[in-house]
Amino acid sequence: MTLEEFLSQTQADVQAMVNEQLATDSWLNPETAFTEIVMQHMSECGMTFEPTALRIERKIGTSNVKLNGYAVSDDADQVDLFVTIYKATDKIESIPDSEVTRVAEQCIKFLGQSADGRVVELIDPSDDAYEFSHTIKSCYSDLDQVRVYVLTDMLIKTKIYKAREVAGKSVKLEVMDIERLHRHWSEGKPRDELVVNFEEVCGTPLPCVYVPGENEDYDYALTAIPGQALRLLYERYGARLLEANVRSFLSQTGKVNKGIRETLRDTPERFMAYNNGIVVIADEVSLGKALDGSTGLSWLKGMQIVNGGQTTASIYFTKRRNPETDLSRVRVPAKIIVLHRHDPEAEEALIGDISKFANSQNAVKVSDLSANKPFHVEVEKLANSTYCPDGTGRWFYERATGSYNVLLAREGTTPSKLKKLKDSIPPARKFTKTDLAKYLQAWAGRADLVSLGNQKNFDRFMTDEASEIMPDVSAYKEMIAKAIIFKTTHKIVNSRGYPQAKANITVYSVAVLSHLTKGRLTLDGIWQRQSVSPQLHSYIGDIVSSVEEVLRQTAGSRQISEWAKKEECLRAVMNAPFNSPPTGLPELSR
Repeated sequence: MTLEEFLSQTQADVQAMVNEQLATDSWLNPETAFTEIVMQHMSECGMTFEPTALRIERKIGTSNVKLNGYAVSDDADQVDLFVTIYKATDKIESIPDSEVTRVAEQCIKFLGQSADGRVVELIDPSDDAYEFSHTIKSCYSDLDQVRVYVLTDMLIKTKIYKAREVAGKSVKLEVMDIERLHRHWSEGKPRDELVVNFEEVCGTPLPCVYVPGENEDYDYALTAIPGQALRLLYERYGARLLEANVRSFLSQTGKVNKGIRETLRDTPERFMAYNNGIVVIADEVSLGKALDGSTGLSWLKGMQIVNGGQTTASIYFTKRRNPETDLSRVRVPAKIIVLHRHDPEAEEALIGDISKFANSQNAVKVSDLSANKPFHVEVEKLANSTYCPDGTGRWFYERATGSYNVLLAREGTTPSKLKKLKDSIPPARKFTKTDLAKYLQAWAGRADLVSLGNQKNFDRFMTDEASEIMPDVSAYKEMIAKAIIFKTTHKIVNSRGYPQAKANITVYSVAVLSHLTKGRLTLDGIWQRQSVSPQLHSYIGDIVSSVEEVLRQTAGSRQISEWAKKEECLRAVMNAPFNSPPTGLPELSR
């Protein structure tokens, strides 16, 4: 698909989302729809956390501010802000750098004024911006990373911008224009744009032992990466460098990471002797000559650290928190695997095996390798073979990140073929591993766990016995019915214009519906219709109104999003009075 075709398809997706909201008697701003589409893509490919759309464009105090969305890490130590420039054009157009900078500065002003508490002092607690601004104020001093992304359906000439200093924090500024979005979509994963030039970051190719794999799926290299170079790479790429890693940074409080930190600070020259090193995969390699004339690694394309994420992040954060740390004396042993072929499933299995067998510092839990567990493999098989009642459409289970886009790129080779494919498997019917965990956990009444965030909820789900049971066709259809209920509830919540905690209201409303119907809801009927009945839709709306009120009242002065994570909140909501299911509800069995 060309860039022009991709732009037209993106605008069609935006319009489809707007029309979908109109069908529920609510209006969605096209700029917000575009923002949600891009943020969701970035979340699914590991570039950001679970995003929330929040459109603010006005004057607060004496400053013009703009924000279109945000994402906060589960541990509230990293924050991403999104600001959008949307023109709704079907032609490839460029946007001046000055406009990008102007809009970015408006977002940065909101960040700075939130960090110092001015926003919460100037606006009413019922304001859309209040809760997120309060979150920034409360966690800003503990943030390890702050990023501002400019999203646009146009071309941006300058791709790299200098970091800004905001209230004592270095804030990275990145852009996601239509060209970069197209590249991600076409390639199915963002790591292909990670080109690490060791001549640039180290001053010379890295000396290495290189072993071509003539009859293998990969070439092999052994080297030692300077600690300062690894720090610079993490600073530049952040979590994207660890996208293929089976887990995120576990923080420096753990026993092993604490040991890494102490070695870096006290005996940096012994780091290589003490540390097991890292394992890296890459798509392409360029060899050169090191200073001593030996073989060296000039650059790697698609570099990913699949084992050693804790080491990498610990080096970065130790230096950041303790500037006196001498990384010039640190070397990190590295095993580099250059892949010959790029089969997403085979690649994911290889990454899982590397993580399973190579890691000995922090024990790898079974949930870390969950993508290849039989449960998820079976759900994927069922999704690929189970058609909707119309006999043509089906749902898509994205077990491997980016596999939906890979499917569209592989089979949608012409605009007509792509349209036919997206008609039969529309984006609205795509769901990921974390989505599935969210749908099932919410229906099981574990709204407090779902409110912890996608990754923590997913980890809890994978330790549950339910994830060990192999689903059959009947169980799969029930999963989809629960997904339809969740998505319907989410749309209703979005249409209400609640200023705070839309995700929490959604999750608790689904849990309450499940509780009130006490297993009497015929999920097969929802599967057959691929929607809920008008009567159930209306009843869910009543539940949403009541849940929002209960959450707000029981939270008191606390933020609803934080209150929703607690068991006390779950008990308070489940014990609150709700209207019983109305008589004549088609989905309710007698």
